[in-house]
Parts: sequence; structure tokens; C-alpha cells
Amino acid sequence: MSRVSRRRFVGMSIGAVTAAVAVPRIARTQNPNDKVGMAIVGIRGRGGEHISAFADDPRVQILYLVDADRKVGEARQEAVYKQKGYRPKLVLDMREAFADPAVDAISTATPNHWHALCGVWAMQAGKHAYIEKPICHDIPEGSALVAAAKKYNRVCQVGTQCRSNPAIIEAVKFLREGGIGEVQFARGLCYKRRKSIGPKGDYPIPGEVDFNLWSGPAPYTNPRCTRPQFHYDWHWQRLYGNGDLGNQGPHQTDIARWGLGISSHPISVISYGGRLGYQAERKDDSYVDAGDTANTEVSIYDYGDKCIVFETRGLSVENSADDEINTLFQTTGEGRIGVIFYGTEGYLAQQTYTRCVAFDKNMKPIKQFGGSGNHYRNFIDAVLAEDSGKLNAQAIEGHLSAAISHLGNISYYLGEQNKVSADEAKKILADVKSLDDNVATLNRTLRHLTDNGVDLAKYPISVGPHLKFDPEKEVFPDSSEANALIHREYRQGFECPTADKV
Repeated sequence: MSRVSRRRFVGMSIGAVTAAVAVPRIARTQNPNDKVGMAIVGIRGRGGEHISAFADDPRVQILYLVDADRKVGEARQEAVYKQKGYRPKLVLDMREAFADPAVDAISTATPNHWHALCGVWAMQAGKHAYIEKPICHDIPEGSALVAAAKKYNRVCQVGTQCRSNPAIIEAVKFLREGGIGEVQFARGLCYKRRKSIGPKGDYPIPGEVDFNLWSGPAPYTNPRCTRPQFHYDWHWQRLYGNGDLGNQGPHQTDIARWGLGISSHPISVISYGGRLGYQAERKDDSYVDAGDTANTEVSIYDYGDKCIVFETRGLSVENSADDEINTLFQTTGEGRIGVIFYGTEGYLAQQTYTRCVAFDKNMKPIKQFGGSGNHYRNFIDAVLAEDSGKLNAQAIEGHLSAAISHLGNISYYLGEQNKVSADEAKKILADVKSLDDNVATLNRTLRHLTDNGVDLAKYPISVGPHLKFDPEKEVFPDSSEANALIHREYRQGFECPTADKV
């Protein structure tokens, strides 16, 4: 590969980048001590765990740390030096690392809006890629990653680490072998307290951040921020994140699909909820939170003979009135994050990443599954073998599970202004085909809101349209409005190609 100056490379379009670096290699390059040369992209939060995990693997040499925040990067660089005795090179632009033939693989924990383009660029440059969940910010991006992994014959792991945990592996095996009878329905839960991210306003970007590179494919907001805390709180703004349906959801919906044996998109979706309760928290009816994703959201996914429901609750669930769920999670505490499978002979609850419990029809525990694995090590195993078949979470799994989040959010966003009373919501949901009791789930959700001081007469929930989806074509056959939300527009120079153009 020809050498390209950083300045010239950073200014290239995707087509030019592909021409400069997309030279698929037959074999891994020979790095110091014959180790896998890694570049880790996006290193402040989850990326710190990537650094620790790969630094602990004796088969890996971290060559680059990449972050648009120089202050964060320098701190991580020093931490690696203290742990391992060497300093990886720090760069702000990932393309500089991707242009180095000594880099064999990358991992990324950037904000969601960067995941897909980072992965596509890396694989076009001949690198293997570990991409945090959700693997993509919208549905066509997921398809593009699947296509890129196939075209460039690269290993592409998704950061749904439950796929490597014995607790979940054995529980799914138990389900598949009929441990709780026939199973057609699963409920995913994200009952996790999320306080307000602060009032919507006009805030400066931290001076140490290259906001052009941080924004990447997303609109460039000139350069101001509408949330008080720049880092992490991007999760709750749809330009960059996907709310908790797209943050926590891909873990649980992935397990739900896996357990139910679903390997396709749903054929319909409907969501309801809102960003509610922060006015009551602040005792200010005029308070506007800086987030624009739902903090309470229920999405119903129909797969024909099977069904998944995902519930997001961002307000307090302390002393929740959900007796059945409390029993299956064996707790009444503040958080309940997991999956419940409903079988003809009992239940199975994924209570944590490393614990599942099966129950009989009387909700008495009959079997427990435990144990954690090493998802990062599984990735390196596959890289060294140059064999995607060794992966526990291939790109297609990440795409299908992330799409669940995107489909649910599309219904919610389209119906955001469709504020309805409790009685109106019950009438709508009573007509929706589901293996769940839709009205009962709605009633529990409304109780959760009122328990948290939400005046539903003043702040009613929103109900999105019930949308049909074509799993093969990945379009909504009856809604041009929904199709308009499937894919986003990109800034020039940061365009993620579609699957047919990777």
C-alpha cells in the first residue's frame, strides 16, 4: 500500500479512501513479537474496557488509540504505559490508523452514529473489526457491515458479549431442548433509572474535542451542544444515539431472538411511550429535558408465529407493582435488565449477563445457569484463524438485533405527536396482534408512570403507527413516512455506503 500523508488522507472521500487503503490481505501482517496489531477507536467510556481487555491478551499489541478528545486520549495512553510499559500512538482521526499496514484489527466504542462507518472503513482497509452494539445507527448501515465483512473476507464481531457467556449459552440450549416446553414469546426489559440529562440549551463544545471528527456522519451543529454534559449523554439524542431501546436493547433483543430461534426481521412493529416524568422531578411544568429519545417505551414485534416485546423504563422502578416480573427476577430493587421467556411448561429469566434461572409453571426455580466468558478473546481467536465461523456474534446477528431497536424507534418517532388518553391507547393496542396481553402491559406501564408522579392528563403517552415491514427488502411497504426514517443523510466526506456499494 502506498504511503498517504495524514492531511491528504483525512481529506479524502470514501471512494478515495477505498482506493488508497482497501487492499484485502490474504494473511495477517507480522507485527512486533508476531502479535495482532490493534487500533482501538473511541476510548472514553466502554472503550476503556476494550483497552483493558486487549491489553491483557498476550497475543495482542495495541498500536493505536483513537479519539476525537485529545485529553481523553492522552489519559488512556498513559494508562496503557503504566500497565504494559509502552505507549500506543494517539491519533484523532481513525483513518490515520487504518492506513497503517501494521494494524491487523480494530475495535470501536465510539458513539453510535460512528459505528457503521468506522467498521466499513476498517474492513475496506483490510482490517478485522470488533464493533460495539448497536452495530449501526440505522438499518441500511447494518446491511452494509454484513456486506463489507463478506466482500473483504474480514472477521466482524459485535459487542453483544452475552453470546460468549456460558450462562446464556447453556440457558439457550436448555430452551431449544424443550426445558420449559414450547416457547414462542419473549419479553425484554430495561428497567434502569435514567435521570434527566439537564435542560435543553446552548452549551459550548469542550475545547479539547475535535468536534468535526466527533460529529463525523452526523450533522455539524456549528459547533454548539444542546445538552449540558457532552460525553455519554449523546445516547439520549437521536442524532447520535438510539435511546435505551438502542443502547441496552440490543443485548436483550439479541438474547430473545437467539432463544426463540429467530433469524429474520419482524413483519410488523408498534411502539408507545414518551420522554416523561422529568417535569415532576424538577417540579417545573415548563421544564424541557435535552434528550429527544423516549425514556419510557414499549415496542411490540410480530414475527408471525413468534413475538418479542421490549419495555424501557427510565424512571424509578423501586417497589414496582409488577409482581410476576419481580418474582421471575427474584428482586424488587431498582433495576431489572434481562429477558423473560414464556413456555408452555414454565419460564426462563435471563436475570443478569451471567445468570439465568428456569422456573416451573408455579414460578418455582427448577434450574440455574451461570458463568461468564471472554468475548474479546473470542474475537482474537477468530482473527488469528481468519475464520468468521469461530465468532460468537457475527455481523448479521448484530444487524438483526440492532434493527429491532431502529424499527421500534421509527414507530415511536412517527407517533411522537399522537398523544392519547389511557382509554384511547387501550383501544388501539387491543386491536394489535400479539402473543402478549397488550392491554395488561400497557396498564403496568401507565401505573409505572403515575407512581413516578406523571400527570397523564397533562402529559399523555404517545402511540406510534402499527407498521408492516418487509424483512427481505428492509422497507415498510405501506408507509413512505416510515421509509423516510430508515436511513439518515450524511455529511460530505463521511458517507457510509449502502450494502451494494461497499
